[in-house]
Amino acid sequence: MSDEEEKKERQISYKDVMRFAWHYWRPNKWFGVGAAVLMLTSVSMDAIVPIYTGRIVDAMVGHAPGDTAAWNDAWAAFWAFALLAFLHQALRVGSLYFWNGFAVRNLQKIVVDGLYKVQRFSSDWHANTFAGGTVRKITRGMWAFDSFEDTILMGLLPAVTIMVGMSIMLGFRLPLVGLAAGTMIVIYCAVSIWMSVKILAPRFKQSADADTKVGATLADIITGNPSVKSFGAEAREDAIFRKVAETWRAKAIWSWQTGVSADAFRSIFRLLMMASMVATTIYLWKAGQATPGDIVLVITTFFIIGGYLRDIGMHISHLQRAVADMEDIVMFWMREDDVQDNAKAEPLIVKPSRRRDLISFQGVGFKYPSTDKYIYKDMSIDISSGEKLALVGPSGSGKSTFVKLIQRLYNVTDGRIVIDGQDVAGVTMESLRKQVALVPQEPALFHRSLSENIAYGRPDATQEEIVAAAKKAFAHEFIETLPKGYDTLVGERGVKLSGGERQRVAIARAILSDAPVLILDEATSSLDSISEHYIQMALEELMKGRTTITIAHRLSTIQKADRILVFDKGEIIEQGNHASLMARPDSRYKALYDMQALELVTDADPDTEPKKPRIVVAE
Repeated sequence: MSDEEEKKERQISYKDVMRFAWHYWRPNKWFGVGAAVLMLTSVSMDAIVPIYTGRIVDAMVGHAPGDTAAWNDAWAAFWAFALLAFLHQALRVGSLYFWNGFAVRNLQKIVVDGLYKVQRFSSDWHANTFAGGTVRKITRGMWAFDSFEDTILMGLLPAVTIMVGMSIMLGFRLPLVGLAAGTMIVIYCAVSIWMSVKILAPRFKQSADADTKVGATLADIITGNPSVKSFGAEAREDAIFRKVAETWRAKAIWSWQTGVSADAFRSIFRLLMMASMVATTIYLWKAGQATPGDIVLVITTFFIIGGYLRDIGMHISHLQRAVADMEDIVMFWMREDDVQDNAKAEPLIVKPSRRRDLISFQGVGFKYPSTDKYIYKDMSIDISSGEKLALVGPSGSGKSTFVKLIQRLYNVTDGRIVIDGQDVAGVTMESLRKQVALVPQEPALFHRSLSENIAYGRPDATQEEIVAAAKKAFAHEFIETLPKGYDTLVGERGVKLSGGERQRVAIARAILSDAPVLILDEATSSLDSISEHYIQMALEELMKGRTTITIAHRLSTIQKADRILVFDKGEIIEQGNHASLMARPDSRYKALYDMQALELVTDADPDTEPKKPRIVVAE
């Protein structure tokens, strides 16, 4: 199931988001609690300020300018007002210091955990997911969580506190005004939440999906730049990206303009609220139930409440947008992949000398998670310790799947695979894969130094060991010609090196890892004929004492294999060594070999193969 299909199948709820948030808040909760307490106390100071502005006015109204009592009352109210304002700012700054430490720890943990989870998703997941889109989802989710946290602490928490506090204060001072204000605040918040959930949320989600598509498409085009240049397809790729960007623009402006309309509605509601509060107070003044200071108190209160109300609509919109942007990172956090270590998994320790059958397929059935069609059904075969095994057959016949199952990149559907007497499903994947050295047909290198790339399987290797491995792989000579030698950075995916140079680095990496099981996926296919000759000799030396599985496309490279398995449609239809298979006139292997020798085909193409013979097992 692709990432987009999974998203359609399951929508992230607010409960999921809060579980995700609490997971990251809990380890540093006291920083968060400290920040929240200081913020609440700061806002409480703000809620009391209107009382003293009203007292200043009441002290002045109805008294002569030189009245000592009025003068003292006015100054007492002023100093209380000034102290509250100072405490408000000081406590707010203290809250932010606590909050920054809290928030940064959370963001670091989220992005680290995001990579941790994604790296351990199955090969099937990665095969169906854009790498650029995944990067975008992780980084966007991290910053969305930052916005989510800030909105709650800096926006909603102070707003709710000030509205509740001031409604209570008004209720004691002017009950009728307090009732009116409290009622309109409740209506305002309810309408804002409804608009955000029912109207804004769907639009923000569509905008976030379009944003992911922009990142994924951009990464795909940039990564494939060599192909773009070789076909002169810059204008065509520009047009493809422009169309994706236009789709994002349409969805983004739709969501943003909807947000502006929602803000306009809330602004009108706030004006009505102000008018009702002031009008009610004037009515009470006329009835002798309010003083001029009360009118100032109400107006000051409204300006404070109005500011928080204006922001609360914005905060709810930001919260909704943050939740939409967090959807993918929350889904990563919640996802449990099919291929993972079980609770009792133990490290795999391979000792080839203690058993004859190092690798054993026992009644293995397998189908990829995204299909219902079986690749293998009841496959059973043993691979001896130290055996040189070759796999041949047309594309799609099951050769690559065979080695992927040995590495446990997928779980078998039926049966089991045993390595040195241990079921691969019961060992840790890290220990399993450390016992297998892979040289792929198209190796991908990291944008790191050549030394780091060669030592990737053994990061503790000394420089002398790295150089020795490079010499065995005939990579030392070209590395020495580079300006920085072994410290040369190879570029993204090794783009600064030729195909043959990348292959030699990959072979050196396999040599240095010194794993008991070696998998070669036509490891010399990118080399010129002279280099291939020497590297074949190096590989022959490397294969001594190791169990080697070679996926062969050019059959001339596997004549010295101890056993050759011929695959067709997920079945092993023939097996034997080169001589025994060539000795049978109706052998599928012989037909393929003869066709390649005559240069009629360069690989086992199913469209050019002869009629399928009966199954032959050559001893």
